[in-house]
Amino acid sequence: MTQVSIAELVAGVKEGRVVSFPTDTVPALAALPEKAESIFTVKQRSLDKPLILMAADSEQIWDFVKGSQEEYEIWQKVADKYWGGALTLVLPASSKVPSCMNPNNPTTIGVRVPQSDIACRVLAQTGPLATTSANLSGKPPLQTIPEIEAEFPNVLTLETTSYESKIQPVGIPSTVAKWDNQKWQILRQGAVNLDI
Repeated sequence: MTQVSIAELVAGVKEGRVVSFPTDTVPALAALPEKAESIFTVKQRSLDKPLILMAADSEQIWDFVKGSQEEYEIWQKVADKYWGGALTLVLPASSKVPSCMNPNNPTTIGVRVPQSDIACRVLAQTGPLATTSANLSGKPPLQTIPEIEAEFPNVLTLETTSYESKIQPVGIPSTVAKWDNQKWQILRQGAVNLDI
């Protein structure tokens, strides 16, 4: 059993461990951004599939992206409307983003703020984390703690007594929208319909 309390989960992250916790979409695998390669390893994920930087609020995000003042204002409006929620924005990456987050294209970074009390409680204590769905690459996202423990016995999972989510996970990944030449391009339609 690898179920731990929030305090133990946060400590594990800071020690460089891969952890798992619920979000508003599907359960996440997470690690410090500079330890992102460990997620690729445990998930058996191709390096051409970037990870998402998840944070407790949009203020934690903006240092990791770069754009003009006009672009920041557009991004903030979208963030204000859809975060916390199941929308991932792919934006130009700042130098603060470790290249191991997106090895094949380190110029961009996917960012998201979940609508999940427990995820935000974890992220508020750890800072932004590299995240992805909890599953082996190419397999459907795992939905329960027992499934995650069976698939990833070395990953620290949050004990179920640590949280009672007011918002039930939808079980559908986030919508992914990329900022491309002054407009949004939908890369993956998920739980949110972006009104653009």
